[in-house]
Amino acid sequence: MATRKVTLSLDTAALDYAERAAKAHGISVSSWLSKAARREAVRTGYHPAPAKAGASIEALAESDEAELAAAEEDLRAQG
Repeated sequence: MATRKVTLSLDTAALDYAERAAKAHGISVSSWLSKAARREAVRTGYHPAPAKAGASIEALAESDEAELAAAEEDLRAQG
């Protein structure tokens, strides 16, 4: 999956939870937050964004399907 560098502001407690959870899973905080965001998006009814100019519908559909499959797999793994 492609990544993008972003700046986020989190409250201290949320960052503490994320750091502890990431450490417990042996992954980076960035990876943990990415997975958590993906799971939450699917849990709350994620819908793909409209097609971007210049991107093929097929490429966007494959990307969306891959993101959805990864999130659903994470959710199943969590129980």
